[in-house]
Formats: sequence, C-alpha cells, structure tokens
Amino acid sequence: MGLDNYSGVKEINGIEVYYEYYKHAHSKETIVLLHGFLSSTFSFRRVIPLLIKDYNVISVDLPPFGKSGKSSTFIYSYVNMAETVIRLLEMITVNEVILMGHSMGGQISLNVVNNRPDLVKKNILLCSSAYLKKAKLPLIFTSYIPFFHLYVKLWLQRSGVKNNLKNVVYDHSLIDEEMMYGYLSPFLEDDIFKALTKMIRHREGDLPAKVLKQIKTPSLLIWGEHDKVVPLNVGKRLNNDLQHSDLVILKNTGHLVPEERPEDVLSYTREFISS
Repeated sequence: MGLDNYSGVKEINGIEVYYEYYKHAHSKETIVLLHGFLSSTFSFRRVIPLLIKDYNVISVDLPPFGKSGKSSTFIYSYVNMAETVIRLLEMITVNEVILMGHSMGGQISLNVVNNRPDLVKKNILLCSSAYLKKAKLPLIFTSYIPFFHLYVKLWLQRSGVKNNLKNVVYDHSLIDEEMMYGYLSPFLEDDIFKALTKMIRHREGDLPAKVLKQIKTPSLLIWGEHDKVVPLNVGKRLNNDLQHSDLVILKNTGHLVPEERPEDVLSYTREFISS
C-alpha cells in the first residue's frame, strides 16, 4: 500500500483553512471528512487510520474550528462554509468525492450536495444536524453586546469538556485524558469565542424538507440509537425526506459515532461505496 500523507493550509474567502490529505497510491475514491460543531479533524482520529487503507482521505477543519482561522470578517453561515469546502477541493484539484459529515458537518455536506451535485458522488451522514431553525432574534441581538464572546467562553467552561463528552458518548469508559484534551485544546485561545459569537449571527437554519426532497445524490445515514444531540427520530425523518437514502442504526451508540464505532463506519462505508 502506497501512501503520501501531508497537511496544509489554503486561504479561501479570506480565511485560512487547514486540511489533512492522505493519498492512496491505487484508490480512485476520495472521501472528504467534515466534523461537527465544537470539534475538528480530531473527531475522526479513529476512522482515518481505517479509511486510508482503501481510500484517499481529506479531513477539513471547518472555520473557526481546529487549526483553521478564526477571522472576524468571515461569514460563518452554512452556505459560505459549504462554498469554502468546494473552493478547497477545487484548489487541490479533487472532484467526484464522497462526503462524510458528522453532526453539523452533515449539514455542511448537504449544502455542498445541494449547491454542487456534480462534485459529489455519494454522501455519508453520521448523526447529521437537520431541521434546526435559525437563531432567534433576541439571541442574535444579544450577541452584539460588547464582550459577549466572554459569556460564550464562560458557558463552555461551566458545562465542561467531560460533561459534554458524557452527553455525546454512550459508553463513558471511552472518555480518557487524550480524548478530553483533544476536544479542549482548540478552546484555549479567546479568538475562537469571538468567532463563535459571529457564528450565532450568521448561521441560517438547516435545509428545509422541500430542498432535501430535491437532492438526488445517494446518501447513507448512520445513527446512534441513543443519540441525545440529534435524536434518532430526526434521522428517520431525514431518511424519509432524502429520496435516495438508507438509514443504519447502531445499537449502544450515542452521538459521537466516529469515536465510538469506527469499524462499523468503515464497514458500512465500504458497502455503500461498492454498491
């Protein structure tokens, strides 16, 4: 097996976008990984070593998360983040990809598919965000209060990384120091909280059902039976609205499917790609 691995940063739409590229010497299929809210490429750490044995893999840190920029001028809407992913793939001359989006990353994937169906062969959604509405006006107005980003920081500090992980992982024995530090480290600098404040203002609602019904790209939905963040009933509704989709339910699994069930993600991905 021949591999050519590297990481890089591209400036797109006025912001630095970090990505990791694992090139497979013989595979023609490229899987693009898009993480969820308050996460990064780190969340795919157990899936990537499995996928790169068979496929080219590109993992992206969506702004403002991970090692990507935290610009004060970037528009943190789903449409713009999807456009940023599209531009990145164009810059590194990759097309006809298979998207794999977890949580918020799933909604970004759906926006990419909706805007550029020619770019995506298939779409894999892991506990994808769906049907969330735009932030309400009082919260948007509140975000303009000076130093509001410090309130965002305080809220995250009070909830705590370990408590947040307990909410997204079914088997709490998986939570160790490495996992906690991996999800904490991007939030040790204040710039991320300023960017999150802008995200509250810019984030539009998830794609409505009438748009989802028009998507023709084949989709595989993989859901944790005990997902507390995006409950299984949301996955079933999404499976109904996406006309070319299948739903797989993983028992004894929460929201953080890439961490909890990497081997199952690989197995169902292989079957979906080859079908």
